[in-house]
Amino acid sequence: MSAGKKSKPTYFNAILGVALVLFLLGVLGWLVINGRALSRAFKEDLEVSVDFHDNVTEESMHKMQAILDKQPFVWQTKIITKEEAVKLASQIEGSNVSDPLGYNPLFASVVIKLNEEYVNKDSLAKIRKFVMQSNIVRNMTWNNMVVDQMDKNFRKIGIILGSISILLLIVVIFLIDNTVRLAMFSNRFIIKTMQMVGATRSFITRPFDTRAIINGLISGLLAVIGLWLVMSFANGQLAELKLLNNSLLIGLLMLGMIVLGILISTISTHRSVIKYLKMHVDDLY
Repeated sequence: MSAGKKSKPTYFNAILGVALVLFLLGVLGWLVINGRALSRAFKEDLEVSVDFHDNVTEESMHKMQAILDKQPFVWQTKIITKEEAVKLASQIEGSNVSDPLGYNPLFASVVIKLNEEYVNKDSLAKIRKFVMQSNIVRNMTWNNMVVDQMDKNFRKIGIILGSISILLLIVVIFLIDNTVRLAMFSNRFIIKTMQMVGATRSFITRPFDTRAIINGLISGLLAVIGLWLVMSFANGQLAELKLLNNSLLIGLLMLGMIVLGILISTISTHRSVIKYLKMHVDDLY
């Protein structure tokens, strides 16, 4: 009975230790998910302008818009008339751009926002080739510098976060394994005593495996609660984060934290029990 009482604080420390490392992994996972959402938001906010010739009718422009709306690369389209174009340019310049010339020098256009996967140099070149087949289109333009910088920066960020995630996952598995094995160390005499009185291996391992599943579940739930509190605090400080949150991915992340906690705790516990069963009594001291 005394041995059982002594093991309880060890289990508590093990649960807390596992929950902490799962929480750290969860925070990194959340940052990766938000980084992915931020990348998508930036890319889908890029505007591509399809300019029309001066003699194009409004009906032709709407037909072109309808064709573009059916394309897989298009996320959103909007027609900008010559009048709207000069108003927007005048707001940016701070004066009416048509006054010095005596006429409106700008063109009517369809502004396209692309789906994320098409915002790169190669895809934009193919889209331009497709759009320029129309005889009512004068030109298609976008900010090349922005596209280049986005590609380079997001690629670097992805590599860095991916490397950190893999490294932390390895560290998490190692730390959880060590934490569980240390918790099992206090039970080594109980395990050996059960074996010496004739208990089978499955009979001995079953209660420890069951306990490991429960401990892993508790650790995972504690880590998920901690992550939820961090997310709630961050969302309260930055309302924009709510727009980036992907409920499905965050739900999968939290589920993964719980499953990982249960899985590693159970495997580590089972390995430790088997190890003590194979050891000689003298080696337990």
